[in-house]
Amino acid sequence: MTTTTPTGQDPFVHPALFYRSATEYLDALVPFITDGLAARQPVAVAVPGPNLRLLTSALGEAAEQLYMLDMTVAGRNPGRIIPGVLRRFADTHVDRHVRIIGEPIWPARSATEYPACAQHEALINLAFAGRDVTIVCPYDTEGLDAEALADARATHPLVWEADRRYASADYAPDHVVARYNQPLNHSEGAEVHLVSTANDLSPARRRIADHARTLGLKPDRIADLELIATELATNSLIHAGAPCELRIWRDNGHVICEARNTGQLTDPLVGRRPATPHTFSGRGLLVINNLADLVRTHTSPNETTIRAYLRAERQSVEPIIPAATKH
Repeated sequence: MTTTTPTGQDPFVHPALFYRSATEYLDALVPFITDGLAARQPVAVAVPGPNLRLLTSALGEAAEQLYMLDMTVAGRNPGRIIPGVLRRFADTHVDRHVRIIGEPIWPARSATEYPACAQHEALINLAFAGRDVTIVCPYDTEGLDAEALADARATHPLVWEADRRYASADYAPDHVVARYNQPLNHSEGAEVHLVSTANDLSPARRRIADHARTLGLKPDRIADLELIATELATNSLIHAGAPCELRIWRDNGHVICEARNTGQLTDPLVGRRPATPHTFSGRGLLVINNLADLVRTHTSPNETTIRAYLRAERQSVEPIIPAATKH
């Protein structure tokens, strides 16, 4: 195998792993894991369930030393992967090099989800700049289309293939973030609630909850929707300093709650940093990312739209962690 790497000093390493088969997947990732364990480095694996089982079987007893997550559950909303999966693990081991395998893009991802996935991959570079962490992101070259593979080269400074490893000549993560900052068109037939002051929040929240029931949202998700609507409206009132329009409708198995205001989001990592006792900005969007099954955002100098999707069935996001290695 030939290897070429960039000459920068940043300890953060972020390769895209292109694999064509289960054999190539294991040939690249099993040594990455076992070398890390041999060096006493913490290792986390967050990949779709079938690949999680594939790695677990290949690793045998060594799998018991890993922090393992099914990414189709924990990372269903790409907006919560950085704070809830990657930072959650890396921040507990700041004194050592950390290895993570994160596979946020798989062939079954929908066209609605994909822009948020591509932006997430680009933003990892900003979120982990200067950190002593390696995050390998596998890409199924047989199942994903050419656009996804081209975006992988743009969001990862390194590319690993079966026979070589090299610096990506197409690396341009900021371009990917901007390209997928796509306008979200108004939905016909959506119920609209104008929130102009804090006094409008409670009645709007109640009406949204009532309408969500008629749209078929399950009872155990109504409270989540109410909190999402509250955070969306509050974010507009506080940070944009302007009223917002809350909309709710159902589409393709999701109940969707959307907020529009005249402000602009200038921090690309807002809502993606873990909360700390000294951090106040971005908490509302962090809550929304944690509760929603997908969050899409479009921002411009004149308007910001944040759209939260809730599926009918709620899924647990608890990690699969052997009892002896819980952190």
